[in-house]
Amino acid sequence: MRTAQPGILAPLPPVARYLSYTLRAGADPRSTLQALAIACSGPDTVVGIGASLVAALNAQVPGLNAYPAFAAPGLESPSTPAALWLWLRGDDHGSLLHRHRALDALLAPAFEAQSTLDAFVHQGGRDLTGYEDGTENPQGDEAQAAAIAPESAGPLAGSSFVAVQQWQHSFGAFDAMSRTEQDHCIGRERESNEELDDAPESAHVKRTAQESFAPEAFVLRRSMPWVSGARAGLVFVAFGASLYPFEAQWRRMCGLDDGTPDALFRFTRPISGAYFWCPAVVGGKLDLAPLGV
Repeated sequence: MRTAQPGILAPLPPVARYLSYTLRAGADPRSTLQALAIACSGPDTVVGIGASLVAALNAQVPGLNAYPAFAAPGLESPSTPAALWLWLRGDDHGSLLHRHRALDALLAPAFEAQSTLDAFVHQGGRDLTGYEDGTENPQGDEAQAAAIAPESAGPLAGSSFVAVQQWQHSFGAFDAMSRTEQDHCIGRERESNEELDDAPESAHVKRTAQESFAPEAFVLRRSMPWVSGARAGLVFVAFGASLYPFEAQWRRMCGLDDGTPDALFRFTRPISGAYFWCPAVVGGKLDLAPLGV
């Protein structure tokens, strides 16, 4: 029986590290991927496969496509693909460091490190601006239905698709706004997390109301704040049974549907964006059969 990678549905860990890799020129990744499938089937690591790696294996994952480099007035959303993405989950940074080192060694025959980003839980699940993140996340069976491909998906049953973006905040721009303006950007009152009745159409909660799309566009958010020197923001991670829900929300956020961009863009911007397919787990290891591995 295929099941989801357990780290997808598990609660957020105290700390995390996001790793991405490119495929070495001329390398055959099959044996390395087989080793990875055994090493990373537990709750401490989530593995995502990029479209370029699928293509290198002469395979197909229906529904996996390139991340769209959307452009809107005053906004560019970069596409930063990778062959392989790992979400390391843990309790302390030291353990993540040593797991990272071990995975680099395991992957070295076929993959080169592309990026590393550390993240953490802030104030019980709030963004660095102080607003609660993922309030409308589905729970229980609804989370499973939103994030994981059903049995009807055949060979992809139990797998998931994930959209990953690194957002960098401009705290100067955020601090320059009045408290009312800040609340109206999000559409919620910061302390109480109550949705505002008078929120403008540009408010983030209105741009991304998952039940307002046709069909509905539910995702399971697993986002975490990041800090690197004086730079900081949010690693947005959204798992879905397909990529449709994220793309529907993202188009509306960018104002591509109705000309109203999300008010978040007043103080934050995505500086990366990528899609990955997260294989299911079968028999205690990642199920790479859809890739012919």
